[in-house]
Amino acid sequence: MKQVLILGANSDVAKEALKMYVSKGYPVVAASRSTAALETFLRQQQLPAELVTIRYFDATDFGSHRAFYDSLPARPQIVLYAAGYLKDNTIAMQDWEGSFNMMQVHYCGAVSILNIIATDLSNTHLERIIGLSSLSGVRGRKSNFIYGSTKAAFTQYLAGLRQHLFARRITVNVIVAGYIRSKMTAGLPLTESLMLEPAFIARAVVNAGQRFTIVPGFKWKIIYQVLRRMPERLVAKLP
Repeated sequence: MKQVLILGANSDVAKEALKMYVSKGYPVVAASRSTAALETFLRQQQLPAELVTIRYFDATDFGSHRAFYDSLPARPQIVLYAAGYLKDNTIAMQDWEGSFNMMQVHYCGAVSILNIIATDLSNTHLERIIGLSSLSGVRGRKSNFIYGSTKAAFTQYLAGLRQHLFARRITVNVIVAGYIRSKMTAGLPLTESLMLEPAFIARAVVNAGQRFTIVPGFKWKIIYQVLRRMPERLVAKLP
């Protein structure tokens, strides 16, 4: 059985991935600051307690990451980093704490804990690290460039980590997701026809293959390619 570690396990995508991993019979450590919410989720979904261990994990408490990793009941074979935090760009530009928290959750915290995991040479069973990123990190846009910049940094870190771990035959994937119907996006004026369900993204996570960049959804694959190639003068006209 493959041991799975989910960091930021209270996110909507992470909870769907948790259910899918458990359905495969994989033991999962679900790590989050919201341990009470996870316990409620496990009861509601009637997930087998023997397959799910809930642990407290704070992505922004870097000093605790080593002790957290050392306390795991087993070294993971699959790691999913799904922690997320969103602050409106206009507010974030005037609220340094909000901006800094996005940086800590999406990038600094990820680098801190994933470095610990990736450099543990005693874990010869580690086979995959998956990061949940965003199309917001593909090009800087005036409506969300602070959030997007943190996701861009995370994606680039994962790209380098993939190369670093290549010789050890450890796969690193990044899920570059579009709009997800979740508690984080609730209330935002997003295009309904482009919304993706958390379970759809979670399937891309659980079924990740060898490709580095995975963009779930046909429409978002097109948008991703257009964004990458769009001239700067046109990007400047985007919201």
